[in-house]
Amino acid sequence: MSPDEDTISPIQAWLLAARPKTLWAAVAPVVVGTACAFSVGGSWLLPALACLSVALWVQIGTNFANDVFDFEKGADTGDRLGPTRAVQAGWLTPAQMRRGMWLAFAACFVSGLVLVWAGGWQMLVVGLASILSGLAYTGGPFPLAYNGLGDVFVMIFFGFVAVVGTAYVQVGRIPELAWWAAVPVGALATAILVVNNLRDRPTDAKAGKRTLAVRFGIAFTHGEYVLLVAASYVAPLILWGRGLAGPWVFLPLLTLPQALRLIRRIFRDEGQALNPSLGATARLLLLFSLLLAAGLVIP
Repeated sequence: MSPDEDTISPIQAWLLAARPKTLWAAVAPVVVGTACAFSVGGSWLLPALACLSVALWVQIGTNFANDVFDFEKGADTGDRLGPTRAVQAGWLTPAQMRRGMWLAFAACFVSGLVLVWAGGWQMLVVGLASILSGLAYTGGPFPLAYNGLGDVFVMIFFGFVAVVGTAYVQVGRIPELAWWAAVPVGALATAILVVNNLRDRPTDAKAGKRTLAVRFGIAFTHGEYVLLVAASYVAPLILWGRGLAGPWVFLPLLTLPQALRLIRRIFRDEGQALNPSLGATARLLLLFSLLLAAGLVIP
């Protein structure tokens, strides 16, 4: 049940707008990227913490942007099936949410200065691209999420950019290990979005939000979810087969029963009944990433 509009405090409104249950998608790639750096002998605490701060603020800023832009585009209405949005519910005004969005992205930029110091000007380019993409996800003249590119955005930025970037600023180069380790992290982060888009197909179609789920239908979306999950469990095999990690890299396979249960629920449920699967996929991402990171650092 959503908090009552008349009783919710401003602090609660901002916390809910940040969508704390989704922030594991920002934590997971930094954990795995740091494990990759440690595995090749180059972990460095300060840049790792800066990467975590940047990732969290980028996601919070993007969440704030989604809240206000989706409301203004008519995607968030009283028919919304997911958790209540702050602007749509009247907890915060669009102007307040825009200010919060810019403050979050400003905090991201400040945190990123540490990464520029550690990794060079290239990290400034990566950081600015991340902020611009967060804005363009639902805003601007060509919003990514409204044109079926949200899945690509998540795979690139929550997978490859976050994992590889975290490893790079600690090692000073990009180890091959980081590229392969980014695959399951990005795939499971994208799977979270797939559940969201599957749930929101009817309301997204009405608002002209042409996600892949709207464009290609339920069967395609089910298949995309299965493919992303399957890719996650193939990745440790590739890491081991290429000699980039030892047998401990198979630790994430302990989460396979959880993944299979989720797949069954995705095929069975629809509408609001998918909300538990959304949170469960986020938890799968976190647990998988922690086990993968452990498998990479154990000798």
